[in-house]
Amino acid sequence: MNALEYVPVPAFEDNYIWLVSDGRYAVVVDPGEAAPVHAYLAKRGWQLSAILLTHHHADHVGGVADLLKGQVVPVYGPAGEAIAHLTRRLKRGDRVSIAAPALDFTVLDVPGHTSGHIAYFQTADSRGTPHVFCGDTLFACGCGRLFEGTAAQMLESLDALAALPGATEVHCAHEYTLSNIRFALACDPQNHALQTWRDEATALRARQVPTLPTTIAHERAVNPFLRANDPAIQATLAEQLHESVPDRLTAFTLMREWKNRFR
Repeated sequence: MNALEYVPVPAFEDNYIWLVSDGRYAVVVDPGEAAPVHAYLAKRGWQLSAILLTHHHADHVGGVADLLKGQVVPVYGPAGEAIAHLTRRLKRGDRVSIAAPALDFTVLDVPGHTSGHIAYFQTADSRGTPHVFCGDTLFACGCGRLFEGTAAQMLESLDALAALPGATEVHCAHEYTLSNIRFALACDPQNHALQTWRDEATALRARQVPTLPTTIAHERAVNPFLRANDPAIQATLAEQLHESVPDRLTAFTLMREWKNRFR
């Protein structure tokens, strides 16, 4: 079996559309626009075999209709959201099996950013590495805005992702890493792993190299939204925001609200 290739295709200003290919066939995840997908498939000589969608926002689904022109391709997406062209609607615990490239996913419910947001978890590739495609729920050093869900929902969703194996490669949908790191350091200024990651990510972006995928283990170490129970972060929040921080949900809520206005 050929080793699968996981490719972040840049789109818009800071989106990544993920392609997974065996060298002949490819699955696309969250194609917000079709042109960069068409271009990359043509460049590599890959044939599109399936489309996976995590949530309904236009920058994740806007290219689907164009990609379907002239071909019949299955389109998977969340059962709880109104998305055109879906051929299979998915909820937590459902399995997605694709013949080529050979892929098996378990569906996770991860609401918060949107009410029906899902993620796709691959237990292992041919090398034994797990992968998760999490849309706009978990970012490198960050998490998505709460457009439709609650802080409690998002925290539960992040807990579900954080519980995945540490080696899981996290395929987020945006290159937000440097701005997320700046905020993370405001919350967790003494985190040495985070300071190191700032330097590494800055060097990557200077060379125009993606900072993704990250891993679950790395996010547990550097992402303040996965560390809302950390006493040092809670103390920083209390000091910076002049608020009482009695528990991790309060800490998470305050962080997410602070991030919304952080510059």
